[in-house]
Amino acid sequence: MPAHRPLSLVTGASAGIGAAFARQLAARGHDLILVARRTERLHALAAELHEHRGVQAHVLPADLADPTAPRQLVDVLHEQKLQVDWLVNNAGYGVPGTFEASDWPVHADFLQVLLTAPTELAWRLLPGMRGRGYGRIVNVASLAGHVPGSAGHTLYAASKAYLIKFSQSLALENRHRGVHVCALCPGFTWSEFHDVTGTRALVGKLPRFMWQDAQAVVREGIEAVERGEAVHVTGRVNRAIKALTKLTPDRLALWLSARESRRYRQLD
Repeated sequence: MPAHRPLSLVTGASAGIGAAFARQLAARGHDLILVARRTERLHALAAELHEHRGVQAHVLPADLADPTAPRQLVDVLHEQKLQVDWLVNNAGYGVPGTFEASDWPVHADFLQVLLTAPTELAWRLLPGMRGRGYGRIVNVASLAGHVPGSAGHTLYAASKAYLIKFSQSLALENRHRGVHVCALCPGFTWSEFHDVTGTRALVGKLPRFMWQDAQAVVREGIEAVERGEAVHVTGRVNRAIKALTKLTPDRLALWLSARESRRYRQLD
């Protein structure tokens, strides 16, 4: 652990898994840098963390769809002499419908937020972690990155599979430098995610045992990165799904994915 109070940067901190990370890291004595677009929510969360946990929470509103945002964020950190010990790349969303149903700028923004921004933030903050001999990077991926792609939400599983492989490589490169990297892979999680994408009614048909709450997901994620796990799938049900997928022939797995896509994905 660093000699000072750890400082954690959490993207997508205004709700869901991001807010849960902020609360649990604050409970562990971390100061926070809260990043998201919704400024009012960030300020409310910062006030809550300071009041209940006595930590300092810096609010840095940013839209990670802007290609300049990661560099600008890190420039502000340098100006304020803030050294990040934990990076939680959590910001993300889904684009419902089929690939051709959305204009290219919609997909370009998605790839910037889900792929480029977390990669660039890791690249910009990693040297400081390596130099100090301590760091933690959590890339919030998904069970979707382990199973066959689905019709609809075309880029989502692909982006999460990238985060998994990226985290594995980064973990291997830095395991002897005191820096742990983990791809956290939850399944269906109670949050605003499906409300934002307009698919709440569809996924609401899933049985309750398929769901986890954000606090449980985050608790597993923090424990996993501290243990040095490069990839962690949360929940016994999700781990069983991953294991069964690996044992299922590709043709059958893709057929099953197609069937489930029709039931739980928006395809228009």
